[in-house]
Amino acid sequence: MEIGRFQPLAIIGAAVIGIALGTLLGIDGTPAMAIEIPLMALLFLLFLGVDLGAIRKSLSNFRFAASALALNFILTPCLAFGLGLLFFGDEPDIRIGLIMLLATPCTDWYLVFTGMSRGNVELGLSILPLNLTLQIALMPVYLFVFMGSEIDMDVPSLLWSMVMVLAIPFVLALVVKRVAGTQRIEPVLDAHGDNLQILFLCIAVAMMFAGESRDLLDNTSLLLEMFIPLMIFFASLLTVSQLLGRAEGFPYPDCTALSFTSLARNSPLSLAIAVAAFPDQPLVSLALVIGPLIELPILSLISWALLRTEKTYRPFGKRRSVEERPAANRRVTYHQ
Repeated sequence: MEIGRFQPLAIIGAAVIGIALGTLLGIDGTPAMAIEIPLMALLFLLFLGVDLGAIRKSLSNFRFAASALALNFILTPCLAFGLGLLFFGDEPDIRIGLIMLLATPCTDWYLVFTGMSRGNVELGLSILPLNLTLQIALMPVYLFVFMGSEIDMDVPSLLWSMVMVLAIPFVLALVVKRVAGTQRIEPVLDAHGDNLQILFLCIAVAMMFAGESRDLLDNTSLLLEMFIPLMIFFASLLTVSQLLGRAEGFPYPDCTALSFTSLARNSPLSLAIAVAAFPDQPLVSLALVIGPLIELPILSLISWALLRTEKTYRPFGKRRSVEERPAANRRVTYHQ
């Protein structure tokens, strides 16, 4: 049975289960590894199904890289600042948390949702090094410009932890593909890849919210307060990314990759920075915990919705045929 069609409900259910378990068992904080292990297992499955050798070719797609960077590092921070002023003008801690959440493009989740939506995972993966480097380098700049202060961050340790989460499944996938061979792996992924991805995603979500259940239940009003600005954020980015991708003439897989590259946010990294930089301002961290509770179901719903538009998708510009496009720009075929 394929559970991909129930993906949004599965993510919401995982969050509810996590909050319930955290409340009943009195869990106060989840060890990072409890979230990282299922996430790494999920990424391992994803890397098994993509042509890792095509990543270098993807970097040559200047239009995609320029579009993604403009969305992530120009439009997104400005939109985050505007939404913060509009909805939390008298609450600077929430504004800080909102900027930190929305100004950091994702370095893991977005690949999963791209793959589940039959997007171009290799192309999305090609932008990851720039996204990771720029968000760490620019975070103090954003906070200084928008909030009037600078933050001391342990950049090497943060960068190392993110690299490890990605490098281990990446290398393991390379080894397994070399030993087992693509011909033996593809049938297994075709039969079970989607279900296993969603399963590991749900486990990571449940673990994330189990550890923060107490703070979430003590501040339920903040969840409601953040819902509208985040809905505006995701609706705006989805609309702009889809219009930009179609205007550039991107085919469906590339446009989908562009959308999720700009939609998904790096809440774990932001939370790690917030805990270190604002230890006496819990509302900053709480805003970053609440963010994924709203973000993940929305991304799941967007993934489900984009899949329904695949057959009717039409770019505005001239679309090159599959034969004319580089191999890295062809869609991953085993998903759903």
